Amino acid sequence: MQNELFQNIAGFATRIFDWIAVWIPGWLIGTALMLAAGGIALSVCRFLLRQLRHFTARFGLYPVLLLDRCQGPTCALMVLIALGAALPAAPFTGQISTLLGHLLLASFVAVVGWSVINTLNLGADLYMQRIHIEVEDNLIARKQATQIGILRGATQTLIGLVTLAAMLMTSASVRQYGVSLFASAGAAGLILGLAARPLLSNLLAGIQIAITQPIRVEDAVIVQGEFGWIERIASTYVVVRIWDLRRMILPLSYFIEQPFQNWTHQSADLLGSVFLYVDYSVPVDEVRRALQRIVEADDRWDGKVAGVQMTDLPTNMVELRILVSSRNAALLFDLRCAVREALVAWLYQTYPNALPRSRNEIAKLSNMPEIQNLRVREHAI
Repeated sequence: MQNELFQNIAGFATRIFDWIAVWIPGWLIGTALMLAAGGIALSVCRFLLRQLRHFTARFGLYPVLLLDRCQGPTCALMVLIALGAALPAAPFTGQISTLLGHLLLASFVAVVGWSVINTLNLGADLYMQRIHIEVEDNLIARKQATQIGILRGATQTLIGLVTLAAMLMTSASVRQYGVSLFASAGAAGLILGLAARPLLSNLLAGIQIAITQPIRVEDAVIVQGEFGWIERIASTYVVVRIWDLRRMILPLSYFIEQPFQNWTHQSADLLGSVFLYVDYSVPVDEVRRALQRIVEADDRWDGKVAGVQMTDLPTNMVELRILVSSRNAALLFDLRCAVREALVAWLYQTYPNALPRSRNEIAKLSNMPEIQNLRVREHAI
């Protein structure tokens, strides 16, 4: 009795499918089947990852971050597996089935590359959390941050190129076309090489900068006459934050081929100069003592350098160079301004005669030889 019931149900289902096949195109049935398989796989993946995320949350933050990074590639992989399983059952023609098979294989290669890049980024982010650039003596931290940033960008570009090449190699027709193109069309290969030269030169410059490190993140530099800080070092360009919050975008190759000033190449400590132009009567020793009192009362001074030197004698005045030091470029600029203001105010209050003056001397007319000869002639008359 049950066998007859199952046979009747199977026969009814067969007639329904036959009727659908007559009235509905096969490609539409196959598309609906593929979409249904992909949607079910995506829903199952999200449900499982949601449950797994609740379970791993008790073990700390890192497992949750790992699941969040893996969510995209994992769901994409499950969808591809479901589509690959549903493809043989879809009533597509042989040509369409072959094309979809190649697309699924290329998509699988892309998901693998995506997973590798995600793993690389997760490791780099976890390492960057151990680096603290905000501390005062941050030279080593800036070195590490620069290396991680440049190598991450270069590695991502390399993985992307390898993934793209592997995707093209999954199809025999594309592979043969690419081989014949580069083998026979030398002019096309030359044009492609010239077009890719800026990208390759910047990538190589990025690797060289990561190793030799002429610049690092948050280095104080002067580039093309502008003072600023290295804000970001990408895989092909550098962002320089100008003191007035403008951004200068330069290619990486610029810092290999062109000269520039790096004020924090060896350390974050900097020396700054303040020039005062005063009268010859200025008491230099008193200026030195006043400078010492000023910098000792300022928290921006690092306690290393505070000196006064008479460096030049321009017309009718004396040039004094005041050297002070600070922990970084931003503090040094503020310290120089404060020292300049304080010294000018101290000179005005204590030694006003030491400020710059113009001297004009008028000779007495009675002592001039011409006037004396004129008086002698008048007396003789």
